[in-house]
This record gives sequence, structure tokens and C-alpha cells, in this order.
Amino acid sequence: MRILLFLLTNAAVLLLISIIFHFLGLGNMLYQNGVNLNLDSLLLYSAAIGMSGSFISLLMSKWMAKSSMGVYVIEQPANATEQWLLESVRRLAQGAGIGLPEVGIFDSPDPNAFATGFSKNNALVAVSTGLLQQMSADEVEAVLGHEISHVANGDMVTLGLLQGVVNTFVIFFAKIIGFFVDRVLLRNERGYGIGYFITEMVAQIILSILASMIVMWFSRYREFRADAGGARLAGRQKMIGALQALQRAHDPEPLPGGMAAFGISSGGASRLFMSHPPLEERIAALRNAV
Repeated sequence: MRILLFLLTNAAVLLLISIIFHFLGLGNMLYQNGVNLNLDSLLLYSAAIGMSGSFISLLMSKWMAKSSMGVYVIEQPANATEQWLLESVRRLAQGAGIGLPEVGIFDSPDPNAFATGFSKNNALVAVSTGLLQQMSADEVEAVLGHEISHVANGDMVTLGLLQGVVNTFVIFFAKIIGFFVDRVLLRNERGYGIGYFITEMVAQIILSILASMIVMWFSRYREFRADAGGARLAGRQKMIGALQALQRAHDPEPLPGGMAAFGISSGGASRLFMSHPPLEERIAALRNAV
């Protein structure tokens, strides 16, 4: 569930692009020109769909975050807490050398936060009501530093590029497997048979699951970098204190989607599919940092 929303958005966009390509007749045109045997053409075709899906998902990331999480964006602070939150983000963003992100609050009893956006100067940082209620000001500041570091490191953009490459090769190899089963095993010699379409669909599902391990590994790696960035911006002890506060929390529900990849919740049933390293490892990494 860690990056479910981003992946679902990406999958939906891929499906839409595939349908558009189908109605435009691009698939038949490629087939007539030997794309089923020309791996270079097939790779370009796969990249057109895969990279487009990821790019559009990235463009939609802030809108999806706001709508799915019910984020209230602070434009004019209504109280002291909102004023402090806005000023803290402004100060941390200046320290990180990026433009001021939009700052928002979403209603959740669990301590959590996320950052998302298409670029370093067009981002959103949001925190939960539970985080503001359960953590001290120093701990919240460290969390904000962590999220600002995600933005400054360009993690959302890099994730989008990685997802685009993953999409490309999932589509590419799924089509090759579908073609092999249809032509070699089922010996269909005219057009694309039902075996091709079924095999391609099943192969895309299986390859997407395997490819998600790469995306999750990337997310775990970038969490350590964001922790280090949060420590530089807010202070190492504050960052350690924020992670320890998360350890004391009662298993907060994971954030959905793309913003969850940049949230602060730990959890996860299997390490291969965890978007965040265990909190113990993150705390140890900060304590051992030179």
C-alpha cells in the first residue's frame, strides 16, 4: 500500500494510452511494419507508452495528493499553529535552496507526513493532524526537514523517471513473451491470437509485481538520504527524536500512493515490498553518521 496511489495512477494512464494507441491504429501499423520482430521498434513503442504514463502521473501527483488525502492548503494562516508551520517550512526550504512548497494539513489521527510535486519549486508538503498533536515542535520540525529534503533531492521526479523505465521494460518483455507463446507454442501464424493477448496481460501483471521491488528498493534508499537531509536542516538529535516518536506510535495506517513513498510511516509486511526501511535501521544510520 506504500505507493499504491502513484502506481494505480500510473497503471490507469498506461491503460488509457494503450487504448488511445489502439484506436489510432498504431498497433496495427507497427505490426504491418514488422514491429513484432523488430526489437528496436518494439522498444520505442514500449517507451512511448511507459514514459508517457509515468510523466502524466508525475504531473498529476499534487492534485492526486490533495484530492485523495483531503489536504487543506494553508494560504492565510488561521491560527498560531498554521503560522508556525508555514514559517518553519519557509525557513527549511531556504536552507535547502528550494522555493517555498505549498504547505497543507490533512485530517488523520496517526502521525504522518508526505511531500510530492513535479519539481523542486512546485511541491507540496503536508502533515497530519495527528502528527501536530502527538509530536513536539522539535520533532515536527525534523519531520518537515525530512520532507523538504525529499523535495530538494528531487525524489519524486527521480521516482517518476525510474517508474517510466520500469514501465517500458515491463511492456517490452510482456509483448515478447506474448508473441513467443502465440507464435511458437500455439503456432498461430496470422495476426495476434487470443493466446497473445492473454499471455501479454498475465506477463504484465507478473513483471509489474517484480518490477515494483525495484521501485520499493529505490524508495528505501532515498529514505536514508532524506533522514540525513532532515538532520542537516533541523539537527541530528531532532531527527532521531522524530523517528523514536514514530516508534512509540501505534502502527499508523500507511499513506496511499505516490505521497506515501515520501511519507514517514515505517511498517510493511515484506522487506522487498517495503517503501521505508525499518525505523531501527534509520535511527542507527543517523547515530553512526560521521
